[in-house]
Amino acid sequence: MKIGASFSDACSSSLLRSSNGVLAVFCSILVYNILTHLRPSLSDRKVTLRTVVLALYPLHWFFSFLYYTDVASLTAVLASYFMSLKKNYFLSSLVGALAVLIRQTNIIWVLFISCTGVLDYILTQQKDSAVLAESRPSQGKDAFSVWNQGVGTGSNLRKRRIGNQAATFNSSVHQTVASTKPSSDFSHEVREIISRLWQLKLELFATFWPYFIVMVAFITFVCWNGSIVLGAKEAHTVSPHFAQLMYFSLVSALFITPVHFTIRQAAVLAQSFWKKNKLVSFFQLCTVLIVGFFSVHFFSIAHPYLVADNRHYPFYLWRKVIKFHWTMKYLLVPLYVYSWISIFNILAKSQRKTWVLVYFLATAATLIPAPLIEFRYYTIPFFFLILHSHVDDDRSWLLMGVLYFAINFFTMYMFLFRPFSWVHEGGVQRFIW
Repeated sequence: MKIGASFSDACSSSLLRSSNGVLAVFCSILVYNILTHLRPSLSDRKVTLRTVVLALYPLHWFFSFLYYTDVASLTAVLASYFMSLKKNYFLSSLVGALAVLIRQTNIIWVLFISCTGVLDYILTQQKDSAVLAESRPSQGKDAFSVWNQGVGTGSNLRKRRIGNQAATFNSSVHQTVASTKPSSDFSHEVREIISRLWQLKLELFATFWPYFIVMVAFITFVCWNGSIVLGAKEAHTVSPHFAQLMYFSLVSALFITPVHFTIRQAAVLAQSFWKKNKLVSFFQLCTVLIVGFFSVHFFSIAHPYLVADNRHYPFYLWRKVIKFHWTMKYLLVPLYVYSWISIFNILAKSQRKTWVLVYFLATAATLIPAPLIEFRYYTIPFFFLILHSHVDDDRSWLLMGVLYFAINFFTMYMFLFRPFSWVHEGGVQRFIW
């Protein structure tokens, strides 16, 4: 009896929910360290501001107080990514395996992390070669030593707290090295990477084999289990839900409204459109719009859980917005397309096109097979998006913080003070994401 009572106390609702609170703290620490690594030139104050705002991200904040796997899943994926940035690929793969145990679809993000690690490894090799070739005839011994210190890794080129002069020097080195291989031609960039993959295949396998083991183990599990799902397989069947990508783009852009939905951003996108070949740009825009219309017309899925469970906010968005009129789902397509174009535009300012492509494919592979519209599924791709979107305007971050605070206040109020009951089922029901 004592053993049973102690086990019951250890698994009480309050204790289990508090575990997510602890994980949320670890998640914020990881976000801070990842931002520090990706943006070493940012001051501690700026990094802290971004970390606090992301901790308030409504989907992440809300489920930090409930016993869901979302916080643990995000924490494990970010920990795996941080280890990869630190070149500790073995530990990264181990934490990635833990992320897959928490949520099976995280195998996509483990694959994404391994792919970005490979890209970073290849580019580091190229930059090191370019630095050596350029520095020998022109740099003295002292400058050469500082140069090597500045380009030790592909993405963390400057060390924090090393002085403004050294940071400025290293910044100029980074720009020089990054421009040694032009990336404006996407096809050239892809061919170049494929060529390097073949040249370094043995070295890459020797470095990234832990991820390969995780992939093989996961494939073995799927073959044995007959599905990627452990629980109710009939409710989580793989479906071609292409409209899910459309929803993700708009939701994510709305959560970064001060960046994406501004007159300035619209003007930037319009200018980039007209700067190119107008006929080609017009054809590309029409093609994307047609794909969007095609997706929402043929691949817009109304899951039974979505239309039956009025505790979730997507239930009301589906009924009151998308199903308000038969034309609504088509009228929203231009907004979906604008959101994706704006997302690509922001990412392309700081990331290579191949990185953006890998991110898009990972997001698509995660969301398209999911028949149920759940904003919780957007959390991990959103965090990778915002962490790699170099938004340097503190005003935008402050406005995002105010937006998140307002949404959190509303959702917490509805959850705590607006409970309701179902006629066909006893107990108290509450509004959640």
